[in-house]
Amino acid sequence: MAASRPDISNPDGLSLIQAGKAPAWMTDRRTLAVIAALEAKGLAGCARFVGGCVRNTITGHPVADVDIATTLTPDAVIEALTAAELCWVPTGIEHGTVTAIIEGRPFEITTLRRDVSTDGRNATVAFTLNWDEDAYRRDFRLNALYADPAGRLFDPTGEGLSDARAGRVVFVGEAMARVHEDYLRILRFFRFQAWYGKGEADATAVAACQALKDMLTGLAAERIAKEVLKLLAAVDPRPSVSLMAQTGALATVLPELTTLDRFERLVANEVDQRIEPDAELRLAALLSDGTAKAIAERLRLSNAQKARLIAAEGKSPRIDSRMSGPEARRAVYGLGQGTFTDRVKLGWAADSPAAAPQWRALLALGETWAPPTMPITGADVTAAGVPPGPRVGAILRQVEFWWIDQDFTSDRDQAQERLKVVLKGMIA
Repeated sequence: MAASRPDISNPDGLSLIQAGKAPAWMTDRRTLAVIAALEAKGLAGCARFVGGCVRNTITGHPVADVDIATTLTPDAVIEALTAAELCWVPTGIEHGTVTAIIEGRPFEITTLRRDVSTDGRNATVAFTLNWDEDAYRRDFRLNALYADPAGRLFDPTGEGLSDARAGRVVFVGEAMARVHEDYLRILRFFRFQAWYGKGEADATAVAACQALKDMLTGLAAERIAKEVLKLLAAVDPRPSVSLMAQTGALATVLPELTTLDRFERLVANEVDQRIEPDAELRLAALLSDGTAKAIAERLRLSNAQKARLIAAEGKSPRIDSRMSGPEARRAVYGLGQGTFTDRVKLGWAADSPAAAPQWRALLALGETWAPPTMPITGADVTAAGVPPGPRVGAILRQVEFWWIDQDFTSDRDQAQERLKVVLKGMIA
């Protein structure tokens, strides 16, 4: 840990408040309520915004979460929130974190900490009043930035602000030491490089991640999955994923991976078409055929994520750029719009660029054509005299097959006539 020294509070008077206007999250009444509660318990200056909300305001990224660091102990934080009649949850109280929840918005409030001991997976911490100590236990310098409620910036490492502006992702202090403290920081490095990095990645950080990549195997699957999906959600994670592959870290967490080609083409298509980044589909693009189920189970993905990955790698019906309109609509009807468009995007990414117009047309069809509802139901079959039972479903399927072959254009009256033909054929 670096020697303790006074806060570096931008001698030029730099602030998150620009042109007299504070960012919306700072002036939100819920934010103000939390700060007021903490300062009512402690002294003015006992609480500062930290991490993502400060970093993203500086870099121009959206702010999703507002985290607060404080000199108050967890017990004092709870007392402060209770006195202000604010809801709170002890989300990580052993590590000093209490979460205030106001009208559905969470605010993580964490007491200043220093590490007592670490083993690469867990840390034992002690609370402190020293902002430097709190900053020097963080992962990257651009995450060790603080701002007081008035917007004044604090940069204890002396490099966080310049890193954020330049797009440099650099570990606080010695890279090897930071990674040894928590091996998940290997994945966090590649994730932050994908989101905030510009140009060449920090060589010291890359070397540390490469040297310690094998330690990733001992981490909880859920932690790995969370970081990988966050990385893949960046607008263009290709350079970072490629770097991750070069260091061997990608193969450590996704040993089934064989090539980046399909993934890189998928991302290129998303960027070119201005399609919203889709982390789960990008993960599917990284996987070898037939591995989705095993990987989803190993990473302990949710049932919905697992089902999506398995469906996306399916081969029947075959999705081809040369499909006719009726064939494509039949596939959409059978697979559902979500799975159909997933397979189209993956097929497009694996095909020749010359086929792009056909894939683009298929994608548009899948996104805009809503599968119609079968015009008759089992109730119509029983009303025609068929007793309830398995035969009802079998007869209905025959009518459905005919309806699909008609390219879904037949109406209820026509379907009723077809039902009569099917029933007549069964009697004959």
